[in-house]
Amino acid sequence: MFTITTETFSVADEYDALTAGNTVAGAVVFFVGLVRDFNQGNQVQSLYLEHYPEMAEKSLGQLIENARQQWPLERVRVTHRVGKLAINDQIVFVGVSAMHRKAAFAAASFIMDSLKSKVPIWKKERLSNQSERWVEPEQSLEGSQVAPDSTECSAQLIIHPGSR
Repeated sequence: MFTITTETFSVADEYDALTAGNTVAGAVVFFVGLVRDFNQGNQVQSLYLEHYPEMAEKSLGQLIENARQQWPLERVRVTHRVGKLAINDQIVFVGVSAMHRKAAFAAASFIMDSLKSKVPIWKKERLSNQSERWVEPEQSLEGSQVAPDSTECSAQLIIHPGSR
């Protein structure tokens, strides 16, 4: 399941949707991206995300289907915000449940990396000097290393204690 919204989301609700009544999953992995105040050498004041709804929804649906074809997943949840976001606001939730942790980790990473490079969601930063700039979409991260300041998000990786 995926959602593109202007509203914030509850990480607890997203987690509950991955686990409620799901007795097969032994692992839940999720990622939450946040707006940070520094990117590419500049202080960031806010972030504005735009999308082309029909294309973004189609791309996101295909991306999730690709993940399901590659790994044995139980549930998948992706929520991505659009509109004006302030520093420390949540941008994205990517969560998966699977029988085993390796599939859950691999699928969550694949979905997040693909989302940033393939789904038509565009980011504009407002800098502390009041100028604005569009952030270039990331290319596929497979086989490459990304500099620590190459994205506008910071991450929180939380592993459910019952995961394998």
